[in-house]
Amino acid sequence: MNINKLLMMVFFLCFGGFIWAQKTVTGMVIDVTNTPIPGVNVIVKGTNTGVATSFDGMYEILVSPTDTLIFSYIGFTTQYIVVGNRTKIDLQMKEDSQALDEVIVVGYGTQKKGDITGAVGVVDAESFKGRPSSDLGSLIQGQAAGVTVVKSSGKPSAGFDIRVRGTSSIGASSNPLYVIDGVPTTDTRSLNPNDIENITILKDASSAAIYGAQGANGVVLITTKKGSSEKAIIQLDSYIGVAQVWKTLKVLNSEQYRDLMTEMGKSTDWSNYPYNTDWQDVIFRNALSQNYQLSLSGKNNGTQYYISGGYISQEGAVRSSEMERYNFKTNLSKEVNKWLKVGTNINYTHYHDVDVTDNAAVNSGGVLLGVLATPPNISIYNEDGTFTSNPFQDWENPVSSTDGSQRGYKNQRILGNIYAEIEFIENLKLKSNFGIDYNSDRYDYFLDPFKTSYGRATNGISRYNTNVNNYFIWDNTLTYKKTLGDHKLEALVGTVFQKNRWEYSNIETRNFASAEITTPGAGSEIITATAGKSEKANSSFISRLAYDFQNKYLFTANFRADGSSNFGPNNRWGYFPSFSAGWRISQESFMSSIESITELKLRAGWGIVGNDNINTYQYLATVGSGGNYPIGGVTMPGTYPATIENNDLKWEESEQLNIGIDLNLFDNKIKFSVDAYVKNNNDLLLDAPLPTATGFSSAIQNVGKVQNKGIEIQLNTLNFSKENFSWSSSFNLTINRNEVMDIVGQELFNGSVSSRGEVSLVREGEPLGIFYGYIWGGVDPQSGNAYYIDQNGESTFSPTADDRRIIGDPNPDFTYSIGNNLSYKNFSLNIFLQGSQGNDIFNATRVNMEGMTDSKNQLATVLNRWKNPGDITDIPRVSEGNTDNSRLSTRFVEDGSYLRFKAVTLGYTLPKKALDFIGISNLKFYVTGENLLTITDYSGFDPEVNAFGGSNTVQGVDYGTYPQTRNIIMGLNLTF
Repeated sequence: MNINKLLMMVFFLCFGGFIWAQKTVTGMVIDVTNTPIPGVNVIVKGTNTGVATSFDGMYEILVSPTDTLIFSYIGFTTQYIVVGNRTKIDLQMKEDSQALDEVIVVGYGTQKKGDITGAVGVVDAESFKGRPSSDLGSLIQGQAAGVTVVKSSGKPSAGFDIRVRGTSSIGASSNPLYVIDGVPTTDTRSLNPNDIENITILKDASSAAIYGAQGANGVVLITTKKGSSEKAIIQLDSYIGVAQVWKTLKVLNSEQYRDLMTEMGKSTDWSNYPYNTDWQDVIFRNALSQNYQLSLSGKNNGTQYYISGGYISQEGAVRSSEMERYNFKTNLSKEVNKWLKVGTNINYTHYHDVDVTDNAAVNSGGVLLGVLATPPNISIYNEDGTFTSNPFQDWENPVSSTDGSQRGYKNQRILGNIYAEIEFIENLKLKSNFGIDYNSDRYDYFLDPFKTSYGRATNGISRYNTNVNNYFIWDNTLTYKKTLGDHKLEALVGTVFQKNRWEYSNIETRNFASAEITTPGAGSEIITATAGKSEKANSSFISRLAYDFQNKYLFTANFRADGSSNFGPNNRWGYFPSFSAGWRISQESFMSSIESITELKLRAGWGIVGNDNINTYQYLATVGSGGNYPIGGVTMPGTYPATIENNDLKWEESEQLNIGIDLNLFDNKIKFSVDAYVKNNNDLLLDAPLPTATGFSSAIQNVGKVQNKGIEIQLNTLNFSKENFSWSSSFNLTINRNEVMDIVGQELFNGSVSSRGEVSLVREGEPLGIFYGYIWGGVDPQSGNAYYIDQNGESTFSPTADDRRIIGDPNPDFTYSIGNNLSYKNFSLNIFLQGSQGNDIFNATRVNMEGMTDSKNQLATVLNRWKNPGDITDIPRVSEGNTDNSRLSTRFVEDGSYLRFKAVTLGYTLPKKALDFIGISNLKFYVTGENLLTITDYSGFDPEVNAFGGSNTVQGVDYGTYPQTRNIIMGLNLTF
């Protein structure tokens, strides 16, 4: 026999069975929510043969029947599966009981979730996956216990205010610090939510102290997306939507209004006013929105990249209001070699909006009060094209406020950084980061000299305002990590330098010959022409030490020294320490027999953080302009002392104590966390009285104390998980109690309403922003006048200022949210509810709309007004020019509790066979309803409003405030 044939026979006898048995196995890897997991390692046991799952969780590998496949991925339990005779192996991976190895972004670094000892809230991509949003606030609202998102207006141009563990200051800002990819900022309107990977909220001082002077109100760390797949991924997200006001209010029709005016003694030729205009129908509209986001991402040869571009256009449900934004984002990083990594994150935004005036009376241009107060008896336009006016007063209908002027705000912004990481030796890393935030905006306004009565009175107005903010930060940190047996140590030291420079200019001119040229140069009279500059600089030294013994006993210490140009030379530097410890009880040997407990950790922390968010140069003795003097019969320009010097001015300090427990049960199917805290804000930056001998009535001083204390509860559960169906839930509850401990005996009144005084009070021993006014007694059946209850408990028609008392509290007893995620085969359903309980609202809209003091139209409730002696009613009589019947009183305080179906999303993902046929990785269609249903007893447009925006001291006041809208959105997510 030929030797070659003999060798071939021997080869087939020995190895043929193996060769012929080899086959291709394919499959999909998903998590417990049936979401594909990219990047899972699929390896043939005992070999180097392996692949990684693609973006859609798919894999393909060549194996034999006797092989064992190993499926592994960080945060999930490694699984071993014998191939056997199968050619398709789909796998659902479960979270590892050590899922505490998940990496969490913290200040100037990262920590494993299991090593966290402070109070940290995490909002990851899964929390807002598939939910369309145009701003950061919508992503955070209701997602983290202890974090309240105040969206005080529903207009497209409105931002939001976040309160972390309550309002902490009176005179300084109470907003948290936002840090986007390492660059601090206070404005997130330009941030594209589609670019966000995860959000970490540092809630207590022990976690936020590394941000020192800027951390008193909490810190929100935002990390944007980076490439994660070796295969280039192209993703398109798009939606269109319709928004509308979810509730309208019933007002008097033209006949009822005419009867009211007749009763008030006003007469006119009503034949000239034959209309019955529904102004809410005229002003409110079905508003269209559209959003298109395209991204390209990937990772190969040590290079990570994420490039995105987007466009969003959003009309407001109130006529003429709108918002438009273009976004461009580039995140790049490169591992140059094993010791050097460089990268950059750059975001450019072009933003534009058109605002409408709310929170104002109709005669001041308030659109929302205008739709209620404008008589229905008039049409929109006169015969000559001008706007119609109230028959008895010279203020025009609300369309003049929406359409009568040209106005627009435009902003261009570049926010980003470049960085380098150098690992000198193993475990010792230097990171140098340089970031910028360049912000340039302008506001352009023109009121032509013909269309409106105010325009005719002034012969036209043109305003042009500009603002430029140029910020940079340079930080350098050195990090050392070392493990020695049972001991793990991480140390960080660094320096931070920051500088802000602001420039502004404002000009207003009047007297225009025509409406053809709208710029200020065409006006013949200069009303205002100002410009100014200011600067602020901070210099800091930071450090952190984290220690772990046996993965059971955890300790973290932070220290930061901050110097700020905002404060006087005697107190320019502030020092902010913190300490926290954790005990992972579940790792103890005596817990090993309790199989139901996956993780049990006790945490405690203490720290001090600061607040320097005040205007620049507050400690200086400044000079004011405008103190002109007549000299020789000629007025000469002069100046005057405007503020007194205070070289001792320093930081507000926030001292916090936090105790928390984390408990995971049944292989992490139940995750429970509870925190209790006390936060004392001392040395408040407050405008406090001065002795008259100083020549000044008041000045910014470090006086006063505000305390917040509360409990936060977070619960996440996996209720059911089978092959085709899964159901998970989330719940959080926040209870916060706020108290003004000391304001040097002052009583601060704020929140002026409808020329009837201030409705909000800051007083020692009470929560911030309590409502203050008269106790409503009712309507006297004989006279029809309102009566009130005085301090002695007796009724009176003419109460004095001393009869005012606390009449309500806008601070809720608790806030909460409930989320449910369900999936069945290719369908998914997300239901997210958010609510507030026990808060009062002062309905200042009713002060105007039930006052019956002038010729404004009124709410339909006044049909029940007193008319004749003996009438029993709670609506007083008509009283032109007399505000006694509509004093700021308990009559207008309402329960503001609500439960809102914040977002309901139904989605459908095309099955894999269909996707393979059309050649794409993923295609999901969805429909979302936002604010679909609101359960509340509040009688106004919307309970989630505040006429005074993010004010620290005035909350829960509704004075014709732009309401939240109901939105129906249809969209798709497409991945190649």
